[in-house]
Amino acid sequence: MCCGCGDRTSVTAGTVFDRTRTPLTVWFTACWLFATGKDGISALSLKRTLEIGSYQTAWAILHRLRSVLVRPNRERLAGMVEVDETYIGGLESGLPGGRARGKKVLVGIAVEILEPRGYGRCRMQPLADASAASLHPFVKEHIEPGAKVITDAWQGYSGLEKLGYTHERRSQRAARARGEDPGELLPAVHRIASLAKRWLLGTHQGSVDDAHLPSYLNEFTFRFNRRRSRSRGMVFYRVLQLAVAHDPVRYQDLIVTQRPRAKPPVAPRTHGRPPSLERQAADRPWRAASG
Repeated sequence: MCCGCGDRTSVTAGTVFDRTRTPLTVWFTACWLFATGKDGISALSLKRTLEIGSYQTAWAILHRLRSVLVRPNRERLAGMVEVDETYIGGLESGLPGGRARGKKVLVGIAVEILEPRGYGRCRMQPLADASAASLHPFVKEHIEPGAKVITDAWQGYSGLEKLGYTHERRSQRAARARGEDPGELLPAVHRIASLAKRWLLGTHQGSVDDAHLPSYLNEFTFRFNRRRSRSRGMVFYRVLQLAVAHDPVRYQDLIVTQRPRAKPPVAPRTHGRPPSLERQAADRPWRAASG
């Protein structure tokens, strides 16, 4: 309680823990399991581990934590960066390869290349399509101007030089003509795409809704960028630091669709007398008056 105005407040007000009915001890244990697990934890596993009564509560806790993993004004990738796209989703028969449209989600990937070897940070984001109108904003948002951007020969990447980048194209057709493996032209983004898909299939059994895919990609990016951390406790500290600095996240903000509550059937109203009084009089001659 404030000594000046008398208003009551809480230490969790204005954070991701705002107005939660779950004890903070459960929250901190969930944060520890979320941060220290190599491949994370699913909502069902969290529910069983902490003996939470509701699956929705465990699911909401994890999604609230995923919503705080992107630090505002974080540094963009720099140096030498590979950029490509991949489709994430289940197998679909009858679709051609390449950038064919379907039920899958197109995801842009950018990875720093370290010298003499190794990978740095990565960024992943769903894209509307593979056109320049979608690829150019993705590059501008996640890569520092002046960096060297390495892509394939897709026409959607044309014009990156005008945005202040050094653009290097690697043609898969030319690699096949030379007898080389086209998959080795962009090894970093292919490695990241493979790891992300295996992580979704392993930890979450591939049951990821398209509307929540950006949150899962943020979690994968957060874990990949801190894969060399020597202390899991520092990762836990970083999650709590981001959670305290983040604005409150309501359950209504997490769910995709609002399901209306089922209304009980209402019996039709009857007007006038009850049906039992509207029947015709029975033929009972013994009740007739005697002559």
